[in-house]
Amino acid sequence: MIGRSLRYRLALAGALAICLALGIAGVGLTLLFERHVYRTLSDDLDVDLRQLIGGLEVDSTGGIKLARPPRNPRFEEPLSGLYWQITADATQLRSRSLWDARLALPVDRLSEGQTHYHQIGGPGGKLLLVAERRILISDPQGRLPARVMVASDLTRLRQARDAFVNDLALSLVLLAFVLGLATWLQLNLGLRPLGRLRQQIAETVGGQRCRLAEDAPDEVLPLVREVNELLDAQERELERARGRAADLAHGLKTPLAALASDARTMRRAGNEEIASSLDAIGETMRRHVERELARARVRAGPTRRAPQLTAIKEVVDALVRTLRRTDKGELIAFDTGIEASATVPFERMDLTELLGNLLDNAARHAATLIRVSCKSGPQGSSIEIEDDGPGFDPALEPIARQRGGRLDQGGGAGLGLAIAQDILDAYGWRMDFSRSPLGGLSVRLSERVEPEKG
Repeated sequence: MIGRSLRYRLALAGALAICLALGIAGVGLTLLFERHVYRTLSDDLDVDLRQLIGGLEVDSTGGIKLARPPRNPRFEEPLSGLYWQITADATQLRSRSLWDARLALPVDRLSEGQTHYHQIGGPGGKLLLVAERRILISDPQGRLPARVMVASDLTRLRQARDAFVNDLALSLVLLAFVLGLATWLQLNLGLRPLGRLRQQIAETVGGQRCRLAEDAPDEVLPLVREVNELLDAQERELERARGRAADLAHGLKTPLAALASDARTMRRAGNEEIASSLDAIGETMRRHVERELARARVRAGPTRRAPQLTAIKEVVDALVRTLRRTDKGELIAFDTGIEASATVPFERMDLTELLGNLLDNAARHAATLIRVSCKSGPQGSSIEIEDDGPGFDPALEPIARQRGGRLDQGGGAGLGLAIAQDILDAYGWRMDFSRSPLGGLSVRLSERVEPEKG
């Protein structure tokens, strides 16, 4: 879920921060550039203004004349964008570049010797920046006031600004890409400890390790320690639960033995029905105790330590020897063509409990043959137990998969499959039922394959 991803949130926050910072930087740099160009243009106009003032003289008639015009050739080019104009009483002098136009300046009370700047409309409707100064020209009859001005077209400033913005935009896009790459690297490096933590937790759940490594960054280390304390507390609780289950089993041994003795006494006394009922009750109680002991034993084992690899042939051969000593087992042939090197990731006691329940179930229903096989492949190991009995109704499979479910309605306490399922769940295995080529039931045990995450 992208909206709940820490990586997505940090990447989004980083992208927004980069865009905001670069946007502010772009606007700020553009304003600074425009201000710098404006200041440079003003300085150039001030230089031309001083040259213009330095060339002014009063002629013999009392009028003004420009003895030394500015040296910039653009003043001689019509409508070049650079203009000057001098006004003294009724006399007005203009640069050739103005042609037949006049600069209409705003009414302004100018201080003598102080340069004022204006923006006005000029020839062709273009915006001009004007630098003007009020001066007094000395002549024999007194001092003649004059208004001297120099103007420049601001189109050049706008063109320079637009060119700068285009170049700046490309630079900012490149910078955004570099900063985005840096943010991605930073996220990967910053979140890598969380990835290692996730892997360690998965290994802890899978039984490859007992605790999380504490070689973590300071920001993650408190979480690691809390998880380790939780694991230790869980282990202690499971140990207490297993102890209580063992105490329960030990405490029930004597009552169960007494119940069996009473059943034998009743049977000798001729009360066969009562004796059989007592035997059934005792067997049900014994099987419940065995199931709880098995659940207590496997609940913590494979999740807190790496399960051992157990040779399946040794376990199956030991179980078959036991079954052959029973009345039903003497009549059944066992096909156990399992290689001696075949192993499965189960504790030996758990594997014995698992296969013992399934083989006992197969022996009760088989006619003449039970076959046990083990295979290994890319998807992991699998164990298959088949018999040539009557099989089962596929409609009963949902019942068999329920906790405490059973495939038959008689014989046994109906807890064998429940115990087997508890052990398989603890080790991450699954149990599938199908029709065997022998004619009866096929029970296939295999490693549960997790679906790939897209």
